[in-house]
Amino acid sequence: MNNQSSPENDEGQLAIDVLQTVENIIVKAPIAGVRPEDLDISITDETIAIKGERRNEHKVTDDDYLIQECYWGAFSRSYTLPALVVADKAVATLKEGILTITVPKDARSRTKSITVQAE
Repeated sequence: MNNQSSPENDEGQLAIDVLQTVENIIVKAPIAGVRPEDLDISITDETIAIKGERRNEHKVTDDDYLIQECYWGAFSRSYTLPALVVADKAVATLKEGILTITVPKDARSRTKSITVQAE
């Protein structure tokens, strides 16, 4: 029985984790099997977009699959960032199948804490 859930021309959605520190927004995505040259990342002051393609190097017909749960083909994900960022200082790394994008927050959007003084 073939368990494919989408036609070949559909685009998959990339799962992401987004976290923040005082100085950075960090986006992580599991993309095992994707080569760096098959990724396109664009960042503006407010959004991040990740596009790519996971290529199946083996030529297998649909009838040969017993089960197919892994997504092969084009994928993308856009995310509206929770703070203004400095897009031209972003850094992306790919290690052990995890894409990590670190984008510095714009100094104007960083939260500042102040101490209340008793009189």
